[in-house]
Amino acid sequence: MQTGDGLLARIRLAGGRIDPLRLEQLATICGTYGNGVIEITARGNLQVRGLSDAIVARFAREVREVVTLETGPVVETPPLAGDDTLEFVDPRPLAVEIRTLAAPLTARLGPKVTVVVDGDGQIGLQALKADLRLVATARDRWLVFGGVALLGSTERPLDCARIVLTALAALGPAGRATDLPRADIEAALGTLVDPMAPLSLPTSSPIGHFRLRKSAATGLGLPFGAIAWESIAALADGAWRFGISEFRLGPHHSLLAIGADGSLIEEAAQIGFIVDPRDPRTRISACIGSEGCASGHIAARSEAARLAPLLPAGSNLHVSGCAKGCAHPGKADVTLVGRSDGYGLVIGGRASDTPQALLRADQLGAVLASAQG
Repeated sequence: MQTGDGLLARIRLAGGRIDPLRLEQLATICGTYGNGVIEITARGNLQVRGLSDAIVARFAREVREVVTLETGPVVETPPLAGDDTLEFVDPRPLAVEIRTLAAPLTARLGPKVTVVVDGDGQIGLQALKADLRLVATARDRWLVFGGVALLGSTERPLDCARIVLTALAALGPAGRATDLPRADIEAALGTLVDPMAPLSLPTSSPIGHFRLRKSAATGLGLPFGAIAWESIAALADGAWRFGISEFRLGPHHSLLAIGADGSLIEEAAQIGFIVDPRDPRTRISACIGSEGCASGHIAARSEAARLAPLLPAGSNLHVSGCAKGCAHPGKADVTLVGRSDGYGLVIGGRASDTPQALLRADQLGAVLASAQG
């Protein structure tokens, strides 16, 4: 993908898991060929910017020599799946079955079609958009969501997945769950699902300490989804000192260290990671802005870092380089949009909405400090 500072590459690690040696090697490759910054997306994929046409093939080859990449339909599970002491069931076997049944449909499914299979453990994927979401409520019972709509509960999640994915494939590559009439999909599911009253799923932070069945995990955040490649390489290189056996990419721009002891927190903070789920930066979305995108009018991440200490508790902020709002397509309590003539202010809306006011840089702090979520 072409961006303002070269090509962008997104790396989907198989299973979202990688050992310390390979992570150090991968970080070094990214640092050698990219712009020096590694991103972890909201969905837990690695991203590298600043690649040139001349080296992108070599970059891709070296990445494949180090890691196995996930291909095919996007079927996501939480990063602690299989090890989580609180999940009702390990969702990974069902996810494998869904990938298998979806494989023949790949050519007709859109590249953004996503399935989430969640065992309802300590770190869920509730905040991520999905065309089909299956959430365990017992060992043999799953909630079924089509988009954001709760369709009911089932004991036959694989059959439900087959019906929903087949319906999406019939729409063609542009089809998404929002294009499926609810009445039609409910009729297709029939007695596979038991009706339920609408409910909302609570969200959880991937930052902090988590007990696992045989060890523990420490979740670290990347400020606004990005960090210097040297920080990730240093963390991986020193993994043995903290007892880390594996790293897992997590939702909301996180990296989980499996087996880490308590001493990791202090050092991780020193090299730039977020270690406290209450850190105001966890409530801010910011794109790369003018520092790496031709559409950006402001250095969005730099502005976000400056404004973070002023963000009121309970409020969230979106700092967008332009009106496209790539970092946060949804609504935010406060959205600041870079423009050629200043900063557009949107309260309770999206970056693409008409601004309620046009601000100068020196006005941002006062406006933000008075905002309430």
